Amino acid sequence: MKTNLMFPMRAVKHYPEWIGEGSLGELARFVEDAGFDGFAMSEHPYPDKAWLGNGGHHAFDPFVSLSMVAEATRHLQVITYVMVAGYRSPFLAAKAAASLDLLSGGRLTLGMAAGYLETEFAALGADFKRRGKLLDEGIAAMRATWAGLEHDGPEFGIPGHVSLPLPALLGGPPIWIGGNSGAARRRVVELADGWMPMAQSAEMAAITRTPPLEDLASLSALIDEQNKRRADLGRGAMDVSFVPFEKNLLRAGATEFAAAVAPRIDDYAEAGVTWLTIEPASRSYDDFKLDVTVISDRLIRH
Repeated sequence: MKTNLMFPMRAVKHYPEWIGEGSLGELARFVEDAGFDGFAMSEHPYPDKAWLGNGGHHAFDPFVSLSMVAEATRHLQVITYVMVAGYRSPFLAAKAAASLDLLSGGRLTLGMAAGYLETEFAALGADFKRRGKLLDEGIAAMRATWAGLEHDGPEFGIPGHVSLPLPALLGGPPIWIGGNSGAARRRVVELADGWMPMAQSAEMAAITRTPPLEDLASLSALIDEQNKRRADLGRGAMDVSFVPFEKNLLRAGATEFAAAVAPRIDDYAEAGVTWLTIEPASRSYDDFKLDVTVISDRLIRH
């Protein structure tokens, strides 16, 4: 089981006060030294105030921030968790991803999703209604670009162009797809290398417009179903990165969370989870270091 540290999204709003005398690079080295395998950033370039007031969050630009993380570390996988594909041209996304992958020595995992925040799509001039169709072809366009080839397609077929440099990894970085919907699961089976399902109640599912996921048995069944479908296509088992069901315990600090997750790690692994993604709710950088130390001691180096 690998572990991925999600940068605390609530820290972005008050980052100068939150980080104090520290820096993102210093923080990333601390995370790497604690034994984590990955470091992730979310994305919300221009969210609306109503969503923010109802539990939403700000985010750093994932490529800028993860570049700083990669430069400050040696081994951490840097992960977009998630990049909303429809917010940018697939060729701009392919350029950013290839640049980060090459400059980091092949350490990028590109987590992508169709997105759900319609107001943000509108603010960015992006096509919300066709976001799924554009994501499907966008993945094909990005993979062609990473191979130094032209993409032939109705939306993004543009002849006579090429993008260099190519990424460090042949064929480009691994692509993980976020979301619980049937369309997201299909993309994981047919187009991607990994899946980032989201534990959510029926209430939250109504907001994200995707199916709820409330227990380990349901998660296990979905993972098994998709791996069987992948096998039918001659594809290997997928990576699965999952934020544990016990995530809300992090609001009170890492000790209770770690105590609850530790005896279930084998259960998550048996269900098919290959990465646990953990987002501390730390109120300051000093608290963050304490929380990361607890998680490291109880879940990584136990």
